[in-house]
Amino acid sequence: MGWPVGLRWWLAAVAAAAWVVAVGAEGEVAVGAAPARHAYAAMMYMGTPRDYEFYVATRVMMRSLRRLSTTADRVVIASLDVPPRWVQELRKDDGVKVVSVENLKNPYEKQENFNMRFKLTLNKLYAWSLVSYDRVVMLDSDNIFLQNTDELFQCGQFCAVFINPCIFHTGLFVLQPSMDVFKNMLHELAVGRENPDGADQGFLASYFPDLLDQPMFHPPANGTKLVGTYRLPLGYQMDASYYYLKLRWSIPCGPNSVITFPSAPWFKPWYWWSWPVLPLGLSWHEQRRENLGYSSEIPVVLIQTLLYIGVIAVTRLARPSLSKMCYNRRLEKSTMFLLSLLRVVAAWSILAAYIIPFFIIPRTVHPLLGWPLYLLGSFSLSSIVINIFLLHPLSVLMTWFGIIGALFVMSFPWYLNGVVRALAVFAYAFCCAPLIWASLVKTMSSLQVLVERDAFRLGEPNQNAEFTKLY
Repeated sequence: MGWPVGLRWWLAAVAAAAWVVAVGAEGEVAVGAAPARHAYAAMMYMGTPRDYEFYVATRVMMRSLRRLSTTADRVVIASLDVPPRWVQELRKDDGVKVVSVENLKNPYEKQENFNMRFKLTLNKLYAWSLVSYDRVVMLDSDNIFLQNTDELFQCGQFCAVFINPCIFHTGLFVLQPSMDVFKNMLHELAVGRENPDGADQGFLASYFPDLLDQPMFHPPANGTKLVGTYRLPLGYQMDASYYYLKLRWSIPCGPNSVITFPSAPWFKPWYWWSWPVLPLGLSWHEQRRENLGYSSEIPVVLIQTLLYIGVIAVTRLARPSLSKMCYNRRLEKSTMFLLSLLRVVAAWSILAAYIIPFFIIPRTVHPLLGWPLYLLGSFSLSSIVINIFLLHPLSVLMTWFGIIGALFVMSFPWYLNGVVRALAVFAYAFCCAPLIWASLVKTMSSLQVLVERDAFRLGEPNQNAEFTKLY
């Protein structure tokens, strides 16, 4: 005997209310909103020196998608050890769904060419487990979206871009979630499917070996979804180096929608030093400034600025002399060796004055704040070297002036294309190199004079006292 009509409606209403309350409590779907059929997804995991950087990058990318008025959900596949505060900010502040997962064990760790920074990238396979969606666009956090790309959800079961002519890139790909495919991928991991690099890139390239032979994706005008696997046009994930050339290319079958940055760990768009080498990094930071701000880095920057200014002030007041510190000591057999060693120490100190600021300035500050702070820091540290070793200021600071000139040449905005820009940088380096070399030679000569003078004073302090005073 069937349920009474009134009771069935009452049970359906209770179930719907419970679902809305449960989902709304997680901050994932707005109350009363219909579930989305598509999603942009990214992953987060812990255990690398750059965890915080990728957390910020993920938030910036997800907020940029919201700014482009995408109709799809935004999902982050986060490992269980991601800090709860980060998860809460993604959910509450950014409106992102967070799916917590256990890290997949990487069976390729023992390979000779394995890079440990890719140890947990196989977590990207969890995208196939998002079966509540018809299509998912899986993303790396170092992408910048230039325009809405929702037409990608019309692609087939797997679609990716061939940035490398022979190997597709996994920084952006489209997939149709399927638990059968997900379980099969886990099985392939268990049996040790061939993986050239031990990361998600090599595994997926091995899992979809025939993608290069598949047709190019063209979004159907009627909005229907395609079936099968397709190659995505380069414009959907153009490498930053190609984009910077700006050779008036006519990219077929798609716009320049997404820019991906090099995989080199020291050239991501959020590093302050990547601009102006990577000009689009400035656009990334402008998006961060509008959405997230720099509250965590500004206090550190202020402290470092005050410290650098204090160093410059102190070195102006005190000019220690090595000859005074060594004067009237007895000549020992090791004196000449120690003084020669002093010359090497001075040379390394000059080099350190230009390197140390790179490591102590917060890496994710805005380039227009990071570069002035670097120049101030390298100038203050160079001042210490100049005053301790009594060197000529211009010879030590020639590299400092050369860096300023290089910044102006690279950031000049009116180049016709990237080739002209590269040629201008090469011409500047060609003209600047002799000056820097001459300053280096002069610095070494000054150090040699210092060594010889102190050696002479140490050797004959009594016989040549009057001459020493004049000297």
